[in-house]
Amino acid sequence: MNKVELLAPAGDLEKLKWAIMYGADAVYIGGKKFSLRANATNFTIEEIKEGVKFAHEHNAKVYVTVNIIFHEEDFDGLIEYLKELERIKVDAIIASDLFIIDLLKEENINLEFHLSTQACTLNKEAVKFYQKEGVKRVVLARESSRESIKNIIEETNIDTEVFIHGAMCTCYSGRCMLSNYMTNRDSNRGGCAQICRWAFDIFDEYKTKLNKNIDFSIAPKDLSLLKFIPELIDMGVKSFKIEGRMKSIYYIATLVSVYRRVIDRYLEEKENYKYNKNDEIELYRCANRQTTDQYFDKFPGVDEQYYIGREENTNQDFLGVILDYDKNTKEIILEQRNFFKVGDIINIFGPRKESFNIKVSYIKDENNELLDCARHPKEILRIPCEKEVSKNDLIRVKFLG
Repeated sequence: MNKVELLAPAGDLEKLKWAIMYGADAVYIGGKKFSLRANATNFTIEEIKEGVKFAHEHNAKVYVTVNIIFHEEDFDGLIEYLKELERIKVDAIIASDLFIIDLLKEENINLEFHLSTQACTLNKEAVKFYQKEGVKRVVLARESSRESIKNIIEETNIDTEVFIHGAMCTCYSGRCMLSNYMTNRDSNRGGCAQICRWAFDIFDEYKTKLNKNIDFSIAPKDLSLLKFIPELIDMGVKSFKIEGRMKSIYYIATLVSVYRRVIDRYLEEKENYKYNKNDEIELYRCANRQTTDQYFDKFPGVDEQYYIGREENTNQDFLGVILDYDKNTKEIILEQRNFFKVGDIINIFGPRKESFNIKVSYIKDENNELLDCARHPKEILRIPCEKEVSKNDLIRVKFLG
């Protein structure tokens, strides 16, 4: 069986644990400094230490992003930070500024170096250069095509990490100046204001507004390579990366569990593997933007881009987190997240298990009082369920696949 890594985002310690519980082989995280997701909660040194301990206890790895483009004022504390990461025994750092390789050697810091997608690596000659510099893994640009991925692996045999799901940048892998120009927030030092998601007015040379009834957008749709997982495995890709350090635990748990299932199913039964449309439906139900395969199969066109406005709906599929199961009363004890009511059909899913539907025949609060519906997020409730469930299983609206 070819070993392939499923790599998940973790914006904080809670998300790290959920990603690993739901099947991630590794997670990537950012510290309070030197990371490109400044708006994520991110990790203190003590939290990184706890995260590494939890991951290693579950046979998973932790990669720490040190991937900003460094300015002179950004160096303060860097050497001490890298030494601390070594002491904590993180499994690798992800960086784009190559001076860090020399810094690791000069300071005798034993940290594996993974080249960030911010380096926009798209060809074998660049990879060969990075290999000579000491890079152990290359995170290819999100704009990589099938041909470029295949060629890089065949010509270099380097460990390759490929984005399989998540947001795309309007520019190559985050090399965007719009955020700096319009908000004085530097995308390449973690401050991206996501200008490409804004709605714009268009004017002609006479300052006449052209798009009177619609908003103009320059935002790409999200990436999903779900249907190409078998092909990517056969190419020899070593790590499948999910984007989204600022996403919810529900989003992370759903994506990790679906991709875990697809990867394992293909590796276990290659000859009989068939693409299951229900996997795709399950992915899309937790997202708020459309997805395409972007650059992988062809050069993207109008169908891969939002030009004339878009809808990004708030997802309310996520109904609750299971805290425990009472075997005596056959009741689920849960923490509620979104509205549901008596009579609803809901779906329960968890790590490496088949999901199933149940009908909510009653709802009780903490005082054992009957309720007609669950109205208050974070309220502790009980609902009946004949089938035993586990702590940290999740509850969502009925699965229609």
